[in-house]
Amino acid sequence: MDGRLRDGEVVVGGDARQRYYDSSGYGRPLQGNEIALSRVEAAYLLFKGDLDEVVREEDGTSMDFREFFADAGGEITTRFLVYADLRDRGFYLSPDRESWVGAPRSDSDFVVYPRGKGPWDDAVLYRIRVVGEREDVAAEDLGNVVLAVVDEESEITYLDTERADVRGSSESDLPERVPADLLGERVLAWDPPAELHESAFYGQLLADRPGENRPRALQLSLVEATHLAAEGRLGVDAETVRARGLEVEGDRFVRRLRVYRALRERGVVPKTGFKFGADFRTYADVESIDDLGHSECLVRVLPGEHVFEPRDLALDVRLAHGVRKRVVYGLTDGEKVSWLEVSRLTP
Repeated sequence: MDGRLRDGEVVVGGDARQRYYDSSGYGRPLQGNEIALSRVEAAYLLFKGDLDEVVREEDGTSMDFREFFADAGGEITTRFLVYADLRDRGFYLSPDRESWVGAPRSDSDFVVYPRGKGPWDDAVLYRIRVVGEREDVAAEDLGNVVLAVVDEESEITYLDTERADVRGSSESDLPERVPADLLGERVLAWDPPAELHESAFYGQLLADRPGENRPRALQLSLVEATHLAAEGRLGVDAETVRARGLEVEGDRFVRRLRVYRALRERGVVPKTGFKFGADFRTYADVESIDDLGHSECLVRVLPGEHVFEPRDLALDVRLAHGVRKRVVYGLTDGEKVSWLEVSRLTP
């Protein structure tokens, strides 16, 4: 069968509706038995040999797959690779645009349907956004969309991005005005009540087993100490500690403190994630450090307007997976914190 390239779509007549749309979910129905194919759909059918040629209506030029692909000017190359990969995996999918799907989204390229379903069903499995490995992606454009990253060797990595709701059940009654001193880049709390570390998991003991004549002290990070001091839990001035944090880290300290507070307010215990290249590792359910399991998430703190490189996303996800954790980005915009979780997906 042949198609006619018209206004950026390929129109196919004859028994096209039954042959392509009804049986395999290609294109969108037009009048009678005609269907319209997107350029990517037409390229795939040409590639498979299920479409013989496409004729450019304006000048009558006949194009096979190679000529049709070249005519597109390279703009469909990465989308074609992803489309072909998903089709070869047995999925039906449509361009995520008006006339093909209801309520199209501007931040995705394809709608993928659950296995056994197609464009005639009211069901969506994934929304796919296609990018090359060197194409920047704004954080605000991610969430509830699968990023299909095509690398320089045309291999595809699927990254599922979703707006997360990070919550836990860690609660504790904290003491007030624990004596403390600001020393360099940390705060030492003296003779702290046991619940501050053992139940709420703040800080690190200066010595796990103090000797008879050794003072009992708890080392707190500047973020922990600023948070506790602002809540009236430490006998040290919160603004003084905060000022030291700003001196050490600048605006990054403000963002980390904001995310730290948001996690604590949600019943999640954050601890340093330095060993994993993150800002925090988190524990959702802490009752006692004697019965502490593995941390669940690695949290990286970023400004809301952050722009990702796909390589960085892939690196974070791979590292988190290797240590059996999830990667979550705490995005700060003013006083607001939003959460973006990214994970590897195998369709």
